[in-house]
Amino acid sequence: MTTEAADTAELLASAKHALETYLDVQVDDDGTLTFKHSDVPCVVQAMRLADGLLVLSLTCVVAWDLPDDPTLAAVVAERAGQGLFGTLGIVHNESGMDVTLRYAFPAQGLDPAPLGTLLMLVVSTASQVRSEIVEA
Repeated sequence: MTTEAADTAELLASAKHALETYLDVQVDDDGTLTFKHSDVPCVVQAMRLADGLLVLSLTCVVAWDLPDDPTLAAVVAERAGQGLFGTLGIVHNESGMDVTLRYAFPAQGLDPAPLGTLLMLVVSTASQVRSEIVEA
């Protein structure tokens, strides 16, 4: 039986390999993957939710320090309802609001090509949403 650390490290190595086809990927001290797509910083983490269930979690910071504007929040909410990969959300803070896109999925056993395609669908969506928000 393998350890959770070994399983998640293997999954992150696979995700890194898949992403490097498209992006420059850094590995943080804790094994987390970080990269940027356009102006969107992203992070990929791996975790074992249960025996046999390894999950990759991708978080993209779509926009940050936006004014806490109800019209802008409505634009984000409308975009969130358009059936994209991941969950688009707003985090309110003292500087205004930040917009994130999060997506988690079971990834163990996926070959690099489909894994890269799936990750890039989410990342590309985050960049597209950023463009829409910046224009709004």
